[in-house]
Amino acid sequence: MSDTTIRTYSSDRQQNENESETEVESADETVTCPECGGRVVNDEEHGESVCADCGLVIEEDSIDRGPEWRAFNSNEKDQKSRVGAPTTNMMHDKGLSTNIGWQDKDAYGNSLSSNQRQKMQRLRKWNERFRTRNSKERNLKQALGEIERMASALGLPKEVRETASVIYRRALSEDLLPGRSIEGVATSALYAAARQMQTPRSIDEVANVSRIDAMEFKRTYRYIVRELGLEVAPADPASYVPRFASELDLPDEVERRARELLDNAKEDGVTSGKSPVGLAAAAIYASSLLTNHKVTQSEVSDVTDVSEVTIRNRYQELLEATEVAA
Repeated sequence: MSDTTIRTYSSDRQQNENESETEVESADETVTCPECGGRVVNDEEHGESVCADCGLVIEEDSIDRGPEWRAFNSNEKDQKSRVGAPTTNMMHDKGLSTNIGWQDKDAYGNSLSSNQRQKMQRLRKWNERFRTRNSKERNLKQALGEIERMASALGLPKEVRETASVIYRRALSEDLLPGRSIEGVATSALYAAARQMQTPRSIDEVANVSRIDAMEFKRTYRYIVRELGLEVAPADPASYVPRFASELDLPDEVERRARELLDNAKEDGVTSGKSPVGLAAAAIYASSLLTNHKVTQSEVSDVTDVSEVTIRNRYQELLEATEVAA
């Protein structure tokens, strides 16, 4: 290596070191106040950088990197925002594709002409066709619509719908659908998700909103749980109590007493091997009597979809367990 090359390399290195030192010094100057050495804060409302100690304005007219519009409530924010909704498993394309609105109006709210309406109708049709590229996506689209319909009828929250969608996607990717109906697997996924998220619904409740018979539903559910290795714990009878108490318009005192009855029965081993829905119905009936907010067995039976005979039998067992615990 020649002397000229060495000198050039050394000068370049020295220049880089000087530049890095200058950047460090400038960064230090921005962080601390040049007058008193105090802490510098950014006042985004006025677009200024101000010393927190002496109040010196160090920089003004800074760039506002936020949106150019203002919103005073959540509705205005949603209307003015030009950002799409977050991705979701509830849509077959996870919400990443475009949608053409059904309102025949332009960006200014003016109605479209007849020719433009026909054009938009054709665009909607082709857009809908292109959103599903193959049979798997068409299958997924139909199943997710079915999950949304049943979850809405059962009053299940968004978290349960998302979990059910993930379970169905796993079943589809592992090729578990041949020989089984889309509705059957969708119903099984929703039932399993509701139990996993601690918001269970009884088999009869799910079967009532499903488009398949109860036997096919049970058979498909057992198959899906076994093949996917889902960890579904036995339903806790106490998880049904708040919903039943709400539908019967009973106070919190009844709900609290029902939970106590179920806890005593669990400690005594009475709940083992019995339907959690029947135990919850009996606990509601027994606690209503104990707290002088009486409801009839017929009313409890109508709300919980449990026979009056089951309520009477479980009711006696719960009271006996409570006497033993006392």
